[in-house]
Amino acid sequence: MPPARGIRRQLPTSPWLFMAPGILVVAAFILFPFVSTVWKSFTDARMLVPGGFVGIANYRAMLDDPAFWTSLRNSALYVVMVVPCTVVLPLLLALLVRRQIPGIAFFRAAFYTPVVASVVVVGLIWVWMLDDRGLINGVLQALGAGKVDFLGDSWLLLFSAMAVTVWKGLGYYMVIYLAALANVPRDLVEAAEVDGAGPVRRFLSVTVPAVRSTMVLVAALSSVAAFKVFTEVYVMAGPNGGPAGEDTTLVMLVQQVGTGLSGRVGYSSAISVVLFVITLGLMLLVLRADRKEDM
Repeated sequence: MPPARGIRRQLPTSPWLFMAPGILVVAAFILFPFVSTVWKSFTDARMLVPGGFVGIANYRAMLDDPAFWTSLRNSALYVVMVVPCTVVLPLLLALLVRRQIPGIAFFRAAFYTPVVASVVVVGLIWVWMLDDRGLINGVLQALGAGKVDFLGDSWLLLFSAMAVTVWKGLGYYMVIYLAALANVPRDLVEAAEVDGAGPVRRFLSVTVPAVRSTMVLVAALSSVAAFKVFTEVYVMAGPNGGPAGEDTTLVMLVQQVGTGLSGRVGYSSAISVVLFVITLGLMLLVLRADRKEDM
């Protein structure tokens, strides 16, 4: 037999060579745009003009901009209303479809279908349904009720967009919960049944503590997604943000201010930085609350 060959010494640069493609992608598409946005937030740059350094003038202007406060209110309200629904409803839905009964695969696929559908398509479908001559108003009229101006009233329009966001995300978070429910200790459930605990008691005392970490994950993901909502509101409210712009969100405001030949890139960058800070704060707040519960 030929003698065993020695192990070749690894070059110190070998790990970096393997990591180089990923590092370049992150630097080109994440790090550089982020640094560029932060820098432009301190300038008066426009779409075709580099602009000069103006310090915190954009952030001061933001405090006096009614459109900013309106969009911040809408984004915050979106988080407050959407996140609890996307934490609780998919869990209840997962409990319903986890049972192995004939035909359950069809319902799982049906609940997951909105997830793979385009947000634009989903938004347009709901616009047609909520229109004055749409399906929902047709049903209300058939029942003897009057028409509801879902798309003309600013508050109804915003809550309708929230309903679309929740409806579209149910299937996605349902799958996450299904994976978590599969790891719930069966002996704890059986012990609770022996002690005479009913379904509600077993859910609160066994299921919820077992999937609490998953609930925190869903809360974090849905918080970020809700605060950065754009497409649903844009499709349903239009590019101007609904009646008098009352339904504009922060991301929509960034798009409105920073696009076009006269777009104020510096000001829109400042709004983007504020959006990033708030989103990061939400993530840290959720994680901190989870750690407190573990203590």
